[in-house]
Amino acid sequence: MLRKIGYVADYEGRSVNSHILVLIRESIKKFEMENGKIENTIRPDINVKPTRKN
Repeated sequence: MLRKIGYVADYEGRSVNSHILVLIRESIKKFEMENGKIENTIRPDINVKPTRKN
């Protein structure tokens, strides 16, 4: 998957990191168009996946 995203990023003239940011922004834009604008910020303790318990 990483090689494929690298291929697409190179084709688009971007680094992999830049391409991932583009994809994230597009995803958020689509989500907000379908569900309404996301207001305020989300607290980090809610926005982060809980750590695994050993």
